[in-house]
Amino acid sequence: MTKLALVEDDLELAQWICDYLSAKQYKVDVYHDGQQALDALKSSDVELVVLDGMLPSLDGLEVCKQLRQHSNIPILMLTARDEEIDEILGLEMGADDYLTKPVRGRLLETRIKALLRRSQPIDKQISSSLIELGSLVLNQATREVCLANKPINLSSNEFDALWLLACRSGSVVSREELTQALRGFEYDGFDRSIDLRISRLRKKLGDSGTEPYKIKTIWGKGYLLVSEVW
Repeated sequence: MTKLALVEDDLELAQWICDYLSAKQYKVDVYHDGQQALDALKSSDVELVVLDGMLPSLDGLEVCKQLRQHSNIPILMLTARDEEIDEILGLEMGADDYLTKPVRGRLLETRIKALLRRSQPIDKQISSSLIELGSLVLNQATREVCLANKPINLSSNEFDALWLLACRSGSVVSREELTQALRGFEYDGFDRSIDLRISRLRKKLGDSGTEPYKIKTIWGKGYLLVSEVW
C-alpha cells in the first residue's frame, strides 16, 4: 500500500480524508499539529504529504519550507481560502501542488496519483537518459541535477519542469504545454504555478530574477532554456 501523511488540524475533515483514502487502499498517517508532523516526517517513509496551510504550533507553510530543505517528497497543500496569495505562498515554499477547501475526494485522489506518478522511478529503457548542456547535467534515472559538478536540490516538480525545458533547449516551450504536461489540465490563462516553478528554478540555477539569461521568458509564448550559457 502507498503510504501517505495527512497533516490537518480539523479533526472531522482529517477523519473524512483518512477514511476516503484508506478505502482507496492508501495507508495514511495522520497528524494534527505542525511541529509534531515535521518532527515525524524527518524520519518517515511516507511517499507523499497532504498538508493543511493553517496548523497549530507551526503553520503549514513553515512545515513545507522546513521539510523541503531536506526532502523532495511530493507535497500537496490544502488552502482554506480561494485566494491567489495562499496558492502562491505554498508554491514558493516548495509545495508541488495545491487544492482549495472544501476538499472533493475524487479530485484529491487524482492530484495525489499525478504527484506520485511523476515522482516514481521511470522505465529502465528511458532511465539511462542524460542531458548535458555544458556544466549542467540532468540524470532522468536518478532525477538528479548537477551544475558545475555541484548537486542542485530540486523538488520532483521542479525537476520535471527543468527536464521538459532541457529536452527542447534553444526552443520555446509554451505555458500551455508545460501546464498540460506538469499539472494534467489545460492552461486557463490565470494559473501561476508554472511561473512560480520557473522562478524557483532560476534561483536554484543562479539565474537573474530581473534579467534572466538561462531560462528566458518569451513574452506571449512561454519559456526557453538557453543551451549555450552553461
